[in-house]
Amino acid sequence: MYSPETHKLADMDVFDITIIGAGPTGLFGSFYAGLRGIKTKVIDVLGELGGQLTALYPEKYVYDVAGHPKILAKDLAKNLGTQAQLFKQSIVLGEKVTQMVRGEDGVWKIITDKGSEHYTKTVLLALGAGACVPKKLDVEYPAELEGDTIVYAVKSKERFRDKDVLIIGGGDSAVDWANEFSQLASKVTLIHRRDQFRAVQTSVEEMCHNKVDVKTFYELKHILGNGKLEGAVIFDNRTGKEETIKCDAMCINIGFVINLDFLKSWGLQMEGNAIAVNEKMETNLPGVYAAGDICTHPAKLKLIATGASEAATAVNFAVTFVNPTAKAFPGHSSNLNLSI
Repeated sequence: MYSPETHKLADMDVFDITIIGAGPTGLFGSFYAGLRGIKTKVIDVLGELGGQLTALYPEKYVYDVAGHPKILAKDLAKNLGTQAQLFKQSIVLGEKVTQMVRGEDGVWKIITDKGSEHYTKTVLLALGAGACVPKKLDVEYPAELEGDTIVYAVKSKERFRDKDVLIIGGGDSAVDWANEFSQLASKVTLIHRRDQFRAVQTSVEEMCHNKVDVKTFYELKHILGNGKLEGAVIFDNRTGKEETIKCDAMCINIGFVINLDFLKSWGLQMEGNAIAVNEKMETNLPGVYAAGDICTHPAKLKLIATGASEAATAVNFAVTFVNPTAKAFPGHSSNLNLSI
């Protein structure tokens, strides 16, 4: 522990709450902290606001946000960023938090990979899925194709216009991209290793009505092409029967490998690959809260909408941690005297 004798509060820029993560949950938490009038900082490892909305699927539609029948991920990120900065919060981008240490005075010292130190009375962990990288198939292909014609995240749909696209996976990302590409690609084929999809049922039904060649129980065996992607050999995992299809673009969406060892090293109690929280979104560490996909509780639903709710809950109880005389529920925002 660092000593309060050498780190006097008066000598430090101490925030009431520091939010680690600038995805949708963290950004809404920042906005709500502004509503509560507490001094707020946001830290994120990425160089821009939005988290996975901007890093992985900026041009994919998001459907589970109140007030929006559908909205592009990049537009949602932009709106959240604008909303979050209405209160002129302190934003630190491009820094990865590596350590959290609580001083004898109760102030948390947050240390980043840039060597900077940030001081705060409470912390809200809004890390999304945590430190994750896309899962890769055990199929060899030239390294130069990765990120070019073989991708794990789509930054620009236009790159797939008039292409023969092969999509691999059965979750929301795979099915959503199949629906999106069906409107602009020459042909879309989706293969999935079983006949049950993890994606939202309405999206699966939409895919079945769109121009998508859906092949269940199929997997990728190897790709074809000399220096470029020209096709793929797929096989039925029930019979071993092989089929050659033409494709000049491939999107692999089979999930992520998640590494949360760094959270365990901070002393956080984990349940599987998530931080355990109670009904106040409190972790086992004093003054540390978690919200969004990074946390778990008995009624957990991994939605952007519920992440926003959890962030508001966490911020309200963080306010009472900072000021025990404050109310956890300040009243409805329409009743507050705000100048925004």
